[in-house]
Amino acid sequence: MADYHDDLRLAHVLADTADAATMDRFRALDLKVETKPDMTPVSEADKAAEELIRGNLQRARPRDAVLGEEYGVEGTGPRRWVIDPIDGTKNYVRGVPVWATLIALMEAGPGGFQPVVGVVSAPALGRRWWAAKGLGAYTGRSLTSATRIHVSKVAELSDASFAYSSLSGWEEQGRLEGFLGLTRACWRTRGYGDFWPYMMVAEGSVDLCAEPELSLWDMAAPAIVVQEAGGMYTGLDGRPGPHGGNAAASNGLLHEELLGHLNGRHLA
Repeated sequence: MADYHDDLRLAHVLADTADAATMDRFRALDLKVETKPDMTPVSEADKAAEELIRGNLQRARPRDAVLGEEYGVEGTGPRRWVIDPIDGTKNYVRGVPVWATLIALMEAGPGGFQPVVGVVSAPALGRRWWAAKGLGAYTGRSLTSATRIHVSKVAELSDASFAYSSLSGWEEQGRLEGFLGLTRACWRTRGYGDFWPYMMVAEGSVDLCAEPELSLWDMAAPAIVVQEAGGMYTGLDGRPGPHGGNAAASNGLLHEELLGHLNGRHLA
């Protein structure tokens, strides 16, 4: 099995660099925010954090490709770093502390590119989660100050906590009735949004979560963390991994029921 310790250490260094840049501008009164063509916001901090990460990767891993939300793809080859400099920009620009830098390393394999290292760093929450293939998933302040995390063992939807981002995407995809049926079947639902519910699935405080529309940079790092914590991460079509354009994550025990509801198979 490949050894990803060095890549994981590098990902932490990249996250440290990004955290310093994003926290420096968080809640700044003169923060510059633009609107991208898809009508989503991007701040100067998004761009600065991605530029810093790319610069560090160019020095430390010049042969690796890089895909980032703000500046696209650079390079080719069997290894690709995937970056979302600020996941939760709408929160960031409004001063809400629920946002994170997502850093993943993906490697080419028989089934295409799959994440092998992931770091999710949420400095305004004082939290960080990470994982590497075969090494497990952890949370803590640093590699040397970490606690291993595992998904929950909740096996009944009526006992389960379900997290989601919003209602709008489900309605646009014609999945709203299935989504609402799932919320009624669960013990508890909360709209935490963005990276956070996936990390809560990984550490066992939430049992399942899903989103109807996502990009690869939203999913690559959370996917490996959930999987290494013992959970399942698929598209809404059930295909494993972060390539489906949407996501369903769970402790594994509830995954078929999660997908069944969101695909309308439990409707009368």
